[in-house]
Amino acid sequence: MVHEKDFVAIFHSIHRVLKAEKLLKEAEVEFLLIPVPRQLSSDCGLALRFSPEHRDAVFAVLTSNELLPAELHQKQGETFLLQA
Repeated sequence: MVHEKDFVAIFHSIHRVLKAEKLLKEAEVEFLLIPVPRQLSSDCGLALRFSPEHRDAVFAVLTSNELLPAELHQKQGETFLLQA
């Protein structure tokens, strides 16, 4: 379940999302591996969910490993807003 204001990071492949999961676990950053919400679409079917207070830590790990998500969405009410 995605809570209000949570971020959902989508990757283009299962390989990339699983690599991101491994790196974030090693760095002890709080996140959750989830199925991609129905309102969003993704070929790999999995995404990372994290709260706004963990956004900087998540992106620090992913950036240092050149593994940024293809899309980043934030839950706003019943919809997800694409973040720039």
